[in-house]
Amino acid sequence: MELLSPRPGIGQIKPYRPARPPEDGAAWVDLSLTVNPLGPGKKALTAYRHMAAQIHRYPDWSQDRLRHAIARRYDLDAGHITCANGSDEMIHLVTQAFAGPGDEVLCHEHGYRGFMKAIRAAGATPVIAAERDLVVDVEAMIDRANEKTKLCFLANPNNPTGTYIPSELVLRLRAGLPSHTLLVLDSAYADYCRRDNYSDGTAIVENSDNVLMVRTFSKLHGLAGLRVGWAYGPAGVIEAVNQTRGPFNVGIAAQAAAEAAVGDTEHEEATFAHNSAWLPWLSHELEQLGVRVYPSVCNFILARIPTDPSLGVQAVLDHLARRGILVKPTQDYGLADCLRITVGREDENRALVAALGEILS
Repeated sequence: MELLSPRPGIGQIKPYRPARPPEDGAAWVDLSLTVNPLGPGKKALTAYRHMAAQIHRYPDWSQDRLRHAIARRYDLDAGHITCANGSDEMIHLVTQAFAGPGDEVLCHEHGYRGFMKAIRAAGATPVIAAERDLVVDVEAMIDRANEKTKLCFLANPNNPTGTYIPSELVLRLRAGLPSHTLLVLDSAYADYCRRDNYSDGTAIVENSDNVLMVRTFSKLHGLAGLRVGWAYGPAGVIEAVNQTRGPFNVGIAAQAAAEAAVGDTEHEEATFAHNSAWLPWLSHELEQLGVRVYPSVCNFILARIPTDPSLGVQAVLDHLARRGILVKPTQDYGLADCLRITVGREDENRALVAALGEILS
């Protein structure tokens, strides 16, 4: 009997393997995932707990309250918003809706790996444009586009590099792509990038009929465990995503917590202030240890381990693990000699620096 096999491309998807501590019950400092070290805000927690008695019910399939809360917060049209089970699901939904076998989807070299999984799962072909010094090269992306290019993914700011490109280059990318190509702006870390020349993509969406912006509640809002993402785009694109998604893809408690979180500007500012203080501190301390730290506008840094025959990424990872600290290796991004390190609480940041000092000094 012939064995059942998945569609071509599925076997090329690399399973996600997060850093995991040994299951010995010990407390660990986890700086491997880009979560909010302050946790969720009080308003989100209150809303989440309030819905506890309602979890036997299905959530609102139309996501009305959440969509309108997002619209009020960012001065958008709620009719052009849809929500998903995290921005990861949104990336999968838009890929399924617009690309398939025989189509190409354009990405950048060290871009978010979730793009590749969505492309392979849809049966499309990924096309990778080289970056320049870990920054998206817009002209290289334009050069790789053709009549088969159905989607173009741009993570801006990007994970794991922490770099971004200014709005004028995003506009140049949109102008240089074929008109039949949907530009998808993954703006998961937009809340951390308050630069005069940066935009999350809202204005580009509103002046185009082929741009979609994707956002998340996992980072600044501290709701990574609830999985809530959203997208803002042209009516036709949003309709296609809604036709693709399941009717109850965002849980009832998740919708309530996200609705409360999006209006909690006090928690947003506290999170931003924490990151603004500890991102430069952590970068400076690591540089003092001889680590190359790439400039980041996110809530993490990309650190290149010094070249030393007696030292390497795995040796550093093993040493940190012995000290009860987890960080993210980035070999899957083509950055085998780097680590991605999330900005944690003060005690976590100091513990990391001390542990690295033991092995690097």
